[in-house]
Amino acid sequence: MDYELLGSELLRHMRGERSQTAFARRLGYRANVAYGWEGGRRFPPAQVLFRAAVLNRVPFAPIAQFARSPQLASKRAWAPVDSAAFLRGLAGEAVLAVSAKAARVDRTTVARWLRGDTEPRLPQLLAFVDGVTHRLVEFVGLFVDPEALPTLRGLSRELSAQRRIAYDLPWSHAVLRALELEGYRRAPAHVPGVIADAVGITVAEEVRLLEALSDAGLIRRRRKKWSPSQVLTLDTRTDPKRDRRLKEHWAEVGLSRLRHATAPTDALHSYNLFTVSRADFTRLRELHLEYYERVRRIVAESNVAERVVLLNQQLIPLDGA
Repeated sequence: MDYELLGSELLRHMRGERSQTAFARRLGYRANVAYGWEGGRRFPPAQVLFRAAVLNRVPFAPIAQFARSPQLASKRAWAPVDSAAFLRGLAGEAVLAVSAKAARVDRTTVARWLRGDTEPRLPQLLAFVDGVTHRLVEFVGLFVDPEALPTLRGLSRELSAQRRIAYDLPWSHAVLRALELEGYRRAPAHVPGVIADAVGITVAEEVRLLEALSDAGLIRRRRKKWSPSQVLTLDTRTDPKRDRRLKEHWAEVGLSRLRHATAPTDALHSYNLFTVSRADFTRLRELHLEYYERVRRIVAESNVAERVVLLNQQLIPLDGA
C-alpha cells in the first residue's frame, strides 16, 4: 500500500469543490499548503485529517467507536492530545514493537505519539491504522467513499465482495481462514476434504464454497492449491439485519458443536447466572469488549496458523431491558 499516495488522494477528496487556498485557510494555514499535500511533497500531521472532518461535518461518534475511545465522540474540535487518545485506543495493549512495525517507525517514535509529545504525519497514521487494525478501508470510509480513491478502489471492492459472500454463505469465511493454515499451505496440492475436516463441514460443502469464493474472485488456483486473493478483516455491522443473521448462524454452530459427542476436549462452553447493579453491568459490558479486543490482538500477533477457531461471546440481561 502506498500510504503517501493514499494520503494525497484522501485530502484532495476531502477538499471537495473548495480551492486549495480556501481549504488550507479553513484549516488554519495562511499559505497554500494543500498544494504540497496533494502533490505528495509534504504531509500534514494526523490532526489535520480530523480537523478536515469537522469542516466536512463528519460525526465523531463513529471515529470514537472505531478507536474504542468514547471520550472522542463529543469532540467539536481536534487537538494533538486527541490524536494521541485515538492512537492509544487503536493500540490497546499491543506492545510498542508491534505498533512500531505497523507504522514503519521505531518504538521511541510511537511512544512519543501515544504520549501526545508528537503526532504522526498522515501517511504514518494510515499505516498505523492498517497495521494495527487491518481495517484501513473502513477507517477511510469514515471520511469519504473509499471507492472514490483510486488507491483503495480495488481493495474496497474486494472487501465488499467478502462481506456479501459472508452474509450469503457464512461458512465461506471459515474456508478462507482454513486456506491460511500452515498444513494446507505446505501441502503440494489440494486434497478434497482437508478443508472440510479443518472447519467441520462436509466435502460437498467444501466444494461448493470453494467454487463460490473462486467465482467471487476471492481465491485463485496456484500450484495445484487454492490461495486467498486477500483475507481482510470484516465489519459486518454495516447491514444490521444481515449481521444479526450471521450472529445467529455462528451461535447455532456453537450450539451444534456443544451437542456433538466428539467435540474437541479443549473447547470451552461456559455460562454463569448472577445479579449485579446496572452500573456493574455496564462495567462487565466494557470488560466484554476489552476481552474481544485483546483476543483480536493475540490473533494478529500469532505467527503460525494451526487451527481455525470460532469465538462466540454472549452477555445478555435476561430482563430484556
